[in-house]
Amino acid sequence: MTEFTYEGYDIAALDVQYNARASVASFEDEYARLVDVSKAVMQNFEHQARIVYDERSGETFDFYPAGKNAPLFVWIHGGYWRGGNAADNAFAVPGLHTHGFSVAVIDYTLAPAVTLDEIVRQVRTAISYLYRNRSSLGIGAAPFVVGGTSAGGHLTAMLLSDDWQRAYDVPDDIVGVALDLSGLHDLTPLPHTHINGWMNFDEAMVVRNSPQFMIPKTSSACLIVSVGGLETREFRRQTSAYAAAWRQVGHQAVIIDMPEHNHFDLPLTLQAPDGKLVRAVLDACAKFERRSF
Repeated sequence: MTEFTYEGYDIAALDVQYNARASVASFEDEYARLVDVSKAVMQNFEHQARIVYDERSGETFDFYPAGKNAPLFVWIHGGYWRGGNAADNAFAVPGLHTHGFSVAVIDYTLAPAVTLDEIVRQVRTAISYLYRNRSSLGIGAAPFVVGGTSAGGHLTAMLLSDDWQRAYDVPDDIVGVALDLSGLHDLTPLPHTHINGWMNFDEAMVVRNSPQFMIPKTSSACLIVSVGGLETREFRRQTSAYAAAWRQVGHQAVIIDMPEHNHFDLPLTLQAPDGKLVRAVLDACAKFERRSF
């Protein structure tokens, strides 16, 4: 039997390419920085913690209001679908909150307790909840900005597909701007890596959860992608290939080069109101000022 290869990598090489933690000198130090900034944000920014958005799973989000009728930024954490939480991702709040965005940082049940299908369902349910409750939360009528990193980038991209909105009773253009950082878009290689140890992929699950193969025929969303220049070749390729596919069908895609950043300090730049990623989101949103639900 021929050994599996993907993009010229054998199984051992794929494990290296998709090992985000090993791509930095010290994962513990990198993650500690994110946690420290997040702790400071939670202490200094008014917020309501652990609002239940899904009765079935009991999953919640933390909400940082910015005033009545504020636009909304939804942040989806990474962690290869098995790690991370909303509290440790409050670092994503300050940049856009400073510009008048309310921010929702969502949690979801982690693998292997649930499948990727269930995680996707929960994230879509969170968006539906935020849409249905926008009046009580003070959320304005503009389409949402949704962003995420790594697995959160994948989940952000899953919100851009056109096969779910009607079932969740949300508008087709619920996502106006998608900020996809170091996202995973073609899941084909992952069952052949250590990641399958907690994800338990099967072929059908990979197909129905690979945004690379789910580009909508029509979309008004602006896709903003970025990946750290210090990340592995496969993480960089996954981002460039998805942006290319998005553009190929005539959709808007903006690529933000971050050559000096790695997999973990890239999303941390969202804390800066004048950072490149925040500015890119603001520029994209300016094009949607007159759009509303």
